[in-house]
Amino acid sequence: MGAAVPSILVLGNVNVDLVLGEVDGWPAVGTEIMVERSEMRPGGSAGNSALALAGLGVAHRLLASTGNDPNGTWLRGQFASDGCDWLIDDCDTTITVGIVHKGGDRAFFTTPGHLQKAPLDDLVARLPAAPREGAMAIVSGGFLMPQICAGTERLLAELSGRGWLTAIDPGWPPQGWTGETVELMGGWLRLADFALLNSEEAAGYARGDDDAARRIASGLRPRQTLVVKEGARGVRAFHAGGEIAVEAPAVRVIDTVGAGDTFNAAFMASLVSGANLKTALRHGVVTASRAISTFPRSYS
Repeated sequence: MGAAVPSILVLGNVNVDLVLGEVDGWPAVGTEIMVERSEMRPGGSAGNSALALAGLGVAHRLLASTGNDPNGTWLRGQFASDGCDWLIDDCDTTITVGIVHKGGDRAFFTTPGHLQKAPLDDLVARLPAAPREGAMAIVSGGFLMPQICAGTERLLAELSGRGWLTAIDPGWPPQGWTGETVELMGGWLRLADFALLNSEEAAGYARGDDDAARRIASGLRPRQTLVVKEGARGVRAFHAGGEIAVEAPAVRVIDTVGAGDTFNAAFMASLVSGANLKTALRHGVVTASRAISTFPRSYS
């Protein structure tokens, strides 16, 4: 792309989301129920962050892939063309069905699709140099993309070598927290400047430790920051031996899908604008809270 490189780079999973809800428990096998709401929208962790950045009016570049089917054409059309660099794979586009449960929690069902083929080498070849000091790049949803997952250490090193501050939000590994996925995450945590996890992911990685966040934070180097997103409770961040907590405002939840990704977007936008860590955390929490309590979604 010939356009100037923005100060936020988003890499990772973009897919079609079909959100249905709400349900109060699971129906019995072989039965059918009606739900009041459905929405087909662009999604994926990286996609949600890019949409939030666009909603906030923050310049960014999304570097991601889709399939070459009609769903892929539709999906690419949901993002501003001047802020995207697309890799198009010869396969179906991944679809995620999100079931919203009473109270706002959700479960996801995802087809393999293009995310199984997302090519690491092609992604690395498209990486731009950071436009300035303090520019941030996030790698999102890595556990859903085998090539990206296997090559995330390389990807983080390539980004750092091009001058980017790096962040990771790999999501929940579909195979669970096995010895292999714990080892992979450990390698990423050693390299990333910012680790943006939710409390369930932190506990999974730390093998159920009662205070997983502090255990993970104990291994940080001084330049690194761990952020643990705790849903309705807000967030905690650990940096240079200190801890900062920011509470979330009370809201009437409509749909929590993408809440953490929206937090990531607003948090990074605040940091690259020069805000301190606590201010950026607060901006992330407030923006995510607004997003999950509005329909259609509002970010500001």
